[in-house]
This record gives sequence, C-alpha cells and structure tokens, in this order.
Amino acid sequence: MTSRVAAPALLAAVLWFCGTMAGFAGMAISARELQTTISTFEILFFRSLIGVLIVSPFIVRNRFADLRTGRFRFHGIRALVQFSGQLCWMYGIAYLTLSDLTAIEFSVPVFTALLAVAFLGERMWRHKWIATILGFAGVLIILQPEGSAFSIAGGVMLAGSAFYAGSGVLVKYLTRTDSPAAIIFYMNMLQLPLGLIPAVFIFDWVTPALSDIPWIAIWGLSGFAAHYTMARALKLADITIIFPLDFLRLPLMALFGFLIYAETLSPWTLLGGVVIFGANWYAVREEARRGGSPGAH
Repeated sequence: MTSRVAAPALLAAVLWFCGTMAGFAGMAISARELQTTISTFEILFFRSLIGVLIVSPFIVRNRFADLRTGRFRFHGIRALVQFSGQLCWMYGIAYLTLSDLTAIEFSVPVFTALLAVAFLGERMWRHKWIATILGFAGVLIILQPEGSAFSIAGGVMLAGSAFYAGSGVLVKYLTRTDSPAAIIFYMNMLQLPLGLIPAVFIFDWVTPALSDIPWIAIWGLSGFAAHYTMARALKLADITIIFPLDFLRLPLMALFGFLIYAETLSPWTLLGGVVIFGANWYAVREEARRGGSPGAH
C-alpha cells in the first residue's frame, strides 16, 4: 500500500516536481532555439560538457573512488544508447509540436517494461501486459494518419523513447555495482566525443554567438535540474503520488508551444497522452499494491 505523506512533505514534493517540469520545458525550448544556429551534435556536446563540469567536483571530493568499475563496457553501451535517444529527441524537437513530443515520451515506461523482461529477467505480470497493450494503443492514437505526429518525426521520436528505455534498463543494471556519480560521469564523458567529432569534422563547427550562450547554459542546467528535482520529489513522497503529476507536462508543454511557437494541441494527442499515462499509472498502482517498487522484483 502507498504510505501516507505529511502535508508539508507532500507540498514540498509537489514543488520539487514543478521544478522537474520546468527543467524539461527549459530543455525543449533551449534545444529548439539552438537548432537555428548550431548543429544537433554541437548542442549535445555542450550538454555533455556541462554534465561533466557539474559532476566532476563530486568525483574529486571522493578521491576518484567512484570511477572504479568492472563494467566499463556497459557504460560505453549505455552512453551510445542514450546518445541515440538524444539524437531522436532532437529530431523530434525540430519537427514535432512540443505537445506531440511530450505525449510520445510517455511511451518510455512501456518500452522499459518490455526491455526489463528481456534483459533483466523481470517477470511480466498481468498488469504489466495490460499497461503495455494500452500504452501502445495510446501511441497509435497519437500517430494516426490525421494526427500532426503521423510523420517520420513521430516514428523517430518513438524510436527515441525505446532508446531512452534501453538506457534506463542499463542504468538499473549498472546501479547493482556502480555509484550514481560514476554512471552520470561516464555517460557524459563518453558522449563528449560522440558529439564533438561529428560537430567538428562533418557539420562544420560553429562558434556560438553571444546570444547562444544563455541558451546553452539553460540547455545544460535544465537537464541537470530536471533529474535532481525529480530525485528530491521522490525522496519526499511515493512514486504513486508523484507519477500522476507527470501528466501535467502535456498541457504545460502545449501552453508553451502555443505562447512561444503558436502551436495547437491536437485532440488526438491529448487523448493518446491520457491513454498512455493511464496505462503507466495503472502499472505503478498495481506495483504499489503488490508491495514492490515499479519494475522491481
């Protein structure tokens, strides 16, 4: 059963998660703005660079003990999979509305459940099958021919969700032996050349203008802030309380898309997003009733 949370802690958790939603919004908007001046690979290079700079003090403080690992190969695979997901996400940012992009992102837990069964040996309980089927139904609603997401971009973003799910499964595997600091550091450090080399030798490196610097800062810091505030929210309240708040990202991103880019929210996107979110919420609730955390067996 879900544990009860004191009102002050619940309010603090909600406020922390508002920071998470703001972080994801900041990432999307800054990435779209930067795409008008510099290449996708250069943008991803700067994100990795900022990530390395943020986590390095923690590595140094622990006298580099966190960097000891016997699974460096898996860190490399995870970095490549995560980078592939980021490339797909950047493509989606360029060609999808912010609301379509966000709705398709809700499919990540669906792919995660399937990959966890295949690679981590987790059992696919009945509620997970139900959630998976409903989740894919929601995706089909969003990608139906009359919808704005029925395009190559929609398919690419769906592939990106699968890559992000694969990255998450690899993180869960790596946490069995390696520290979170090591996982974050190796991911960003290994992604540096994946962004830098194409940016320099294929896409002709463009020195950022002064007007790009604030967007680069927002891009890097928003990503860190989104994950940090999510961790703080989940520390104060159960995932069954925090997870339903994630659906607020869809109307929030739709609002930003309307105000900044004059985008409209398709009713099919809203319906599909509700179905996908409902499927994920159902799976999380069933896990809580079984007495385990989502995906843990």
